[in-house]
Amino acid sequence: MSLPLNLPLNTGETRLLRGLEEQQALGAAFALALPTGALLFLEGELGAGKTSFTQGLVGALGFRDSVTSPTYALMHVYPTAQGQVLHVDAYRVRDVGELYDMDLDDLISGSRLSVVEWGEGLYADYQPAPILRFAHVDGQPEVREVTRIR
Repeated sequence: MSLPLNLPLNTGETRLLRGLEEQQALGAAFALALPTGALLFLEGELGAGKTSFTQGLVGALGFRDSVTSPTYALMHVYPTAQGQVLHVDAYRVRDVGELYDMDLDDLISGSRLSVVEWGEGLYADYQPAPILRFAHVDGQPEVREVTRIR
């Protein structure tokens, strides 16, 4: 899959997000820029904005219910008017083979968009999927820093 050159962040670019609304707005911008079938990796500290970003992404595709972190379920599938969005949290996965055993490849190929948090073990299998790193900003509890790693 080739990615468009007009993603909201270029590789190596960092942006400050001031509050939940800006985190969700960046997610929405990615949802509209990524092609059907795309996969996006999110990494970063707990509470750094990965799920807030995903809320904006899924909301931009028309899903109106609650979007939460799939930390315990490992995967959530959100039906949208443009196709399902797969949201995976691999934080508790010891071996990525567990995700493949849950039909990860088929779920990704059947989704409008897929978002994987904590998916470092999958990076080599899904190139050139973009990677975004989220971080808290010292002394500014409402501000997050997001950097596109790949």
